[in-house]
Amino acid sequence: MESRTAQRTILVVEDEPTLATAIAQRLTAEGWNVRVAGDGASAVQAAAQLKPDLVIMDIMLPVMDGLEATKRIVAARPVPVMILTARDDEADKVIGLGAGADDYMTKPFSMRELIARCKALLRRVERAKVIAKNSENEKILDFGTLVIDPAQRIVTLDGTEVHLTPTEFDLLATLARRPKSVLTREKLLEEVWDWVDASGTRTVDSHVKALRHKLGPELIRTVHGVGYAFEPPESK
Repeated sequence: MESRTAQRTILVVEDEPTLATAIAQRLTAEGWNVRVAGDGASAVQAAAQLKPDLVIMDIMLPVMDGLEATKRIVAARPVPVMILTARDDEADKVIGLGAGADDYMTKPFSMRELIARCKALLRRVERAKVIAKNSENEKILDFGTLVIDPAQRIVTLDGTEVHLTPTEFDLLATLARRPKSVLTREKLLEEVWDWVDASGTRTVDSHVKALRHKLGPELIRTVHGVGYAFEPPESK
């Protein structure tokens, strides 16, 4: 595992030199290869050249903002993206996730948590390969107007394909495999994000909001103080 970790390449996109340097130094100390870009346009070029394993992307950037850069990077090649936002605004986070990001952190943040989140995202990539392999023979989840194909990782709503990020798809599939069953935020963090603690429960909430934005508000039911449950549309 350590040998694979040492080979990871992470692209840090941050226009504040002091913060960019601090992040790069901390990531390098973990044994990762790090490249820094100071604006969105440079980030898109660097991602095309480096083919990084992970991108840490600030939203507020010169030349091209982080949301547009994320869209272009993910469209060219699937890669996990961690967005950094200076505002603790739920709308900003949902927009960022909608642009293709897998997770977010709000400034200021601890470097320790950033490293933990990065490691979790990188583990998710490896787990996703295993899950995809195990899903090759899984039956299509047909809920009438909503159809989820785990093998092809395709979701259609009313016959139209809906683009979901890898994390959004995994979250939806995890809930849909157990319709009407309530899954706690901690359980979802464990199964979808491979986190073993509850530090990212708000990340679950933001991804659920992003799913509701794309699929409608009634497919995922909130159980206040507990978690979420998938409500099949055919039962309504």
